Amino acid sequence: MPIIANNMTEGRIPFAFLEDIHQRFVKTYGRAIHPAPAYAMNDEFSRVLSQQMDHYSNDPNADRLNRSKDEMRVTASLELLVDKTATLQEIQSASESRLAVSKILFDGEMVAMVLIIYRVLAFFCRGLLLPSCLK
Repeated sequence: MPIIANNMTEGRIPFAFLEDIHQRFVKTYGRAIHPAPAYAMNDEFSRVLSQQMDHYSNDPNADRLNRSKDEMRVTASLELLVDKTATLQEIQSASESRLAVSKILFDGEMVAMVLIIYRVLAFFCRGLLLPSCLK
């Protein structure tokens, strides 16, 4: 299962694999590699090689750049969602304000209509207490 770069953008994956293997090998064996005969660590380290080859060949998260791009896409989507939510809240607030203003105006119009009706009745009933209409 060799790691092969299909195009230029995937060329970084083999180098990431090689860097990872190098770091793991040096961390595991350190200075013991200098006096060791050739292939002395082959049996032990072949499992690590196999696991890492599988990881870098099959795991999409092995490519840090693509993983970072995916995280940036998610972040951008979240920002867009937050912006849309804020816009919806502003629209809702504006419509609630319009509704409140309409209610106040309607209540004011009702009061004005009642006053007009009272004035008309007061005129026809000859007085503010409506004396001729209440008899």
